[in-house]
Amino acid sequence: MTVSARPTTLKLPVLETKLYPPKWSAERVSRPRLIKRIHPQRKLTLVSAPAGFGKTTLIAEWAAAVPTQPIAWVSLDQSDNDPAVFWTYLIAALQTIQPSLGEQSLSFVQSSQPPEIEAILMTLLNELTIIEGDVALVLDDYHVIETQAIHDGIGFFLSHLPPQVHLIIASRADPPLSLARLRSHGDLTELRVSDLRFTPDEAAAFLSQGMGLEISAGDVAALEQRTEGWIAGLQLAALSLQGREDISDFVAAFSGDDR
Repeated sequence: MTVSARPTTLKLPVLETKLYPPKWSAERVSRPRLIKRIHPQRKLTLVSAPAGFGKTTLIAEWAAAVPTQPIAWVSLDQSDNDPAVFWTYLIAALQTIQPSLGEQSLSFVQSSQPPEIEAILMTLLNELTIIEGDVALVLDDYHVIETQAIHDGIGFFLSHLPPQVHLIIASRADPPLSLARLRSHGDLTELRVSDLRFTPDEAAAFLSQGMGLEISAGDVAALEQRTEGWIAGLQLAALSLQGREDISDFVAAFSGDDR
């Protein structure tokens, strides 16, 4: 009699620091106008903008503002383009909320003969239904993901999310998901460049409190206008101003393409 070998489980290592939400400090510029727009009642919140617009910092502030909200966090990188690695990290993040969560689906992901991804995700989604209360899952730096199979899996995952689970994606570019469908169903919150730009008041708080500059309202307005509220641009300008006495002269000569 021939006995078929059972699939073995391949234990993939997990770098725990990728699962730590960044700490938000009260010394940073608070953005309550944006915090209140993140709706845990919707399936997806998408924070989409190029580098330097404070996407991660904003989500970290939101997390700090809802201390009783269980939050699972994954900081993605290029190595996560392997589907087995990606889903291992996603489930590991969920297990920071409840250690037994996703045990069965994780064993499928790490099997030497894994089933189809939809079967794995159906198992995971069924496991998520036992969660009591709202849970947020954050996928930071999602723009590094280029594997279509992962995008397809996230699309399926989103379509069938239990109502108590909310996905937050931070990305430098829109992910290839069915955003129009989510938008039309009222399941999508979007925060984009126009939302993330610093307002004049936020720019003033950043330059004075965050960067320790004594700068006039006129110079603040000029810098905010010339950087178009781009936080990284304001920071670079502020670093160039450190120790200068001719602040107004520098600001007058500063332009958006200044090295």
